[in-house]
Amino acid sequence: MELTTLLTLCSFAFLAGFVDAIIGGGGLIQTPATLFTLPQYPVPTLIGTTKIPSLSGSLMGAFQYSRRVAVVGRFIGPMMALAFGASWLGSLVLTKVPNGFMKPLALVILIGVFVYTLTKKDFGQLPQRAITARQQQIRMAIMGVVVGFYDGFFGPGTGSFLVLGFIALIGFDFLRASAHAKLVNASTNLASVLFFVKEGTILYAVALPMAFANLTGAFLGARLAILKGNQFIRVFFLFVIAATILRFAWDLWGRV
Repeated sequence: MELTTLLTLCSFAFLAGFVDAIIGGGGLIQTPATLFTLPQYPVPTLIGTTKIPSLSGSLMGAFQYSRRVAVVGRFIGPMMALAFGASWLGSLVLTKVPNGFMKPLALVILIGVFVYTLTKKDFGQLPQRAITARQQQIRMAIMGVVVGFYDGFFGPGTGSFLVLGFIALIGFDFLRASAHAKLVNASTNLASVLFFVKEGTILYAVALPMAFANLTGAFLGARLAILKGNQFIRVFFLFVIAATILRFAWDLWGRV
C-alpha cells in the first residue's frame, strides 16, 4: 500500500476520533473514507478494519472524560456489559438478515432529534430533575440493550443516540452524557472488534496506524469538549446530527 493512501486514511481517522470524542458520529467520517479509498477490498474486511480505530478512540475518549466527569459507576458497568452482548448479537443477526430498512427509520428519528434540540434551547444544558436509582438502573439497562444491538446491526449515529438517551432518559447534561456515552460505545466497539477478529476480516497494517490517529484525535476532542462545556457540545451535536441526516438522505435519494 502506498504511503500517501495510508496517510489519507490516518487523516480521516484523526478527524473521526476528534468528532466522535465530542459527540459521536465519527464512523460517518472514517467508514466511508475507508470504503472509498480501498475499493479493491471486500466491504466486510473494511468494516472490520475500521472497528479497531473506533475502539481506540472510544477508549481514549472514555479515559479523558472519566478523569474529569463524575460517572455513575454502579450502573454504567452493567450497562456496558449488556451493550457488549447486544452489539455482538446485532453483528450476528446482520449476517443473517439485511439491514436496509434501518436507514430510513434512523433518518426519521434523527430529523426529530435535530428539530427538538434546535427548538429546546435548554436541552442538555443543565442536569434535569433527578430520577430514582431504580429508574436509572432500568433505563440504562434498556438503553444498553437497544443501542448496543443497533450498533452491531447498523451502527451510524450510535454515539449521538447514546448522548440523546442519557440526556432525555437519565437527565444528564451534554458533558456528562458524552462521558457516559463514550464508555458504552467502547464496549460496543470491543464487541464488534472481537466479532471481526473471529471472522478474520481485519487489515492490521491499515487498522493499527489508523488506530493511533483516531486515538490522537479523540484525545484532543475530549479535552476540547471538557474545556468548552455544554453549549459548545450542543452546537457540535446539532452539526453532527445535521451532517448525519444529509448523509442518510443522500444515500436514500441523492443517487436515484
